Amino acid sequence: MAKIAYLLLCHKDPDAIIRQAERLTAVGDCMAIHFDRSADPAAYRKITNALADNPNVTFARKRIRCGWGEWSLVEATLHALRAAAEDFPRATHFYMLSGDCMAIKSAEYAHQFLDEHDQDFIESVDYFNSDWIKTGWKEERLIYRHWFNERTQRKLFYAMFNVQKRLGLTRRIPADLQIYIGSQWWCLRRRTVEFLLEFVKQRRDVVRFFRSTWIPDETFFQTLVRHLVPEAEIESRSLTFLMFTDYGMPVTFYNDHYDLLLSQNYLFARKISPEALDLKRRLGLLYAAKSVPFQISNEGRSLFDFLTGRGRIGRRFATRFWETEATLGRERELLIVICKKWDVAKRVLERVGQVTNLPTIEYLFSEEDTPLPDLGGIQTTLEKRTRHRRALMRMLFDYYETDRLIVCMDPANLDLLHDFASDRSITRMLEIECHLSDDYLIGHAMRSGLAGDQTSQETLNRLLPTIRGAMLHEIDLIRDAQFEHYNCLRETGDLDSNTAALGQFLMIPEEKAREIAQTERLFAD
Repeated sequence: MAKIAYLLLCHKDPDAIIRQAERLTAVGDCMAIHFDRSADPAAYRKITNALADNPNVTFARKRIRCGWGEWSLVEATLHALRAAAEDFPRATHFYMLSGDCMAIKSAEYAHQFLDEHDQDFIESVDYFNSDWIKTGWKEERLIYRHWFNERTQRKLFYAMFNVQKRLGLTRRIPADLQIYIGSQWWCLRRRTVEFLLEFVKQRRDVVRFFRSTWIPDETFFQTLVRHLVPEAEIESRSLTFLMFTDYGMPVTFYNDHYDLLLSQNYLFARKISPEALDLKRRLGLLYAAKSVPFQISNEGRSLFDFLTGRGRIGRRFATRFWETEATLGRERELLIVICKKWDVAKRVLERVGQVTNLPTIEYLFSEEDTPLPDLGGIQTTLEKRTRHRRALMRMLFDYYETDRLIVCMDPANLDLLHDFASDRSITRMLEIECHLSDDYLIGHAMRSGLAGDQTSQETLNRLLPTIRGAMLHEIDLIRDAQFEHYNCLRETGDLDSNTAALGQFLMIPEEKAREIAQTERLFAD
């Protein structure tokens, strides 16, 4: 049976630390605490006095002053790790925590999970060949020496960097190290920790190198574990659920996130709001609970991206440099079918092709595998198609040797609709208005990763109005644009009105439009 030794690095809120230690050790697990030496001494005395009689709590033998981005965070972790390894010989796993973390599974579940997965859980990806670092310094973190704190000694930090850069005082990464990077919230097995502590004793050169790198808590353990443990025994992910905003700030969880957190495929979550008292209470009771079933849907990140993205829908007005003076051709007609239900649009497109013999293309800007002719590589990826959309469309007109072409687009492609509508060619649009049932919206949520098979009905009930509202908002934006030659084919419309809409869109005789409109099960999901 797994026994977890938690490593807690903290610097404030002694009452919360005491509660966290008591909660996590009550079921037999243990904890090693490093309390920042620069914090209030009275707070440290309060913690040590309160936990003095708890045999499952120990403290780092040496306390140091910690600063963000410094080696001190790694050093503090090593002090806590040594104390835990020495004082808890029966501990099988060592789990890094912060004071803002809380368990989102029961101890029973966590122990069973670790028993079933004989692996080290540490996010570690190649430093240079991954996009883990989104912006800012990359190579500079390693090849220059960083002795000052970037936040508290900003002038000295950048002065030292600039001097080294100007004089070319770079250094080499140790020849036998491939650098990895990842989250500092990891869970390692005992034998991995023993290998690591012995390595630190033997390879002082590696320690010296990392001492003067920038933000080494994201690279030190991640790199060493990769060199000490077979790849098959490492799962490159954290067991702590955390997310970041577009601005690099950690997402904070509140009282109404309880069900969401429990459904994620993680053991802990960071970070919990200090004001989320009810959430803390419920999660605190959960850790000691027995026989609690957990339905893992794991939709947290995709759901967050979807919901926050609703507020960032923008439009670009300037044309790209490769689109300057580009046009589909004044005599050509581009016919665009707009529909959120892709199966319905494809069925309409197939029927239109049968009746009119016009060349038709499905969701070429949304589906990578849309059948397209070889156009010299411009058609190979969605990114290329979207970037060179007018050139792509012009080549399709040429390939099919036609002046009329029909394509499908998702309502989310508003910028594409604006771009094609502003071209010298004639652009006609047909919106297919469909009923958005709850079953369809649930299917859409699952297909897009917003929900999973195990997502609770309560979560779905809260999510469906947002998805429905987002889809209707996309259509409202299109209608507000008041595009010329815009028609609507409605699931609720009668045969005559739908025939008229198809006739105006396709510019075909009424009998042909009626033949399409009366197609059996035209709007079926």
